[in-house]
Amino acid sequence: MKNKQDHFNMSLSAVHSTLSSLKTCQADIGTGMDIVTDVALDVAETAGTENDAVLKKLEVMMLECAKLDQEINCFVEVVNSVTAEVRNQEPEAMFRLKSLVKEKFTERHGSLSEGELQNHVKLVSFKENVRNALKTVNPEAADNMEEELDEDVAVTQSEVNFTCPLTQVEMVNPMKNKKCNHHYDRDAIMGMIKARQNQKKKLRCPVVGCGNTDVKQGDLILDQIMKRQIQKR
Repeated sequence: MKNKQDHFNMSLSAVHSTLSSLKTCQADIGTGMDIVTDVALDVAETAGTENDAVLKKLEVMMLECAKLDQEINCFVEVVNSVTAEVRNQEPEAMFRLKSLVKEKFTERHGSLSEGELQNHVKLVSFKENVRNALKTVNPEAADNMEEELDEDVAVTQSEVNFTCPLTQVEMVNPMKNKKCNHHYDRDAIMGMIKARQNQKKKLRCPVVGCGNTDVKQGDLILDQIMKRQIQKR
């Protein structure tokens, strides 16, 4: 019985090791999406008749990356769920792990919607940053790419406050809150969100006078344009 249990534990350890590798792959996908966004901003800031076609191709690349990232998330969730169930059963249950994961993944993957994909945080960030860049260079082109941003979003560099309201130092990776349009440095705001979650409390936007009483990670997107402005200073 002990040998069976040892084998069972080793098998679970191998599963978690594989998931760890997938997480590393996922981090690489995220880095790749950031690079594609940077390239898109370079294209958007350069005048040229072929720019629309290039931006469209880059958007397709972002969509494919978002889809892969979504599928990895789905797979990891399913594996964690199934292993949690199997852990409380007899060691022999491990032999059914593969078929259980395959069955649940197929079911969960089939329920993923196009809306979920389009709401991928990095895809949303890509579209918004490109739209802002086009609005600065060519307002008409920006309108063609989906107009939805407020007029005051297109502010000049001199009007922008690059100081994080949490750390009171210049931001490195400025995250924009889609709800209230305020910015915070990524490490600082993520740390605050995690701390509040551990306390089971909501996080109020740290900008004085802001009425946003529930800052969530899903509302934050990396502001690539502001990041480039900071890097050029």
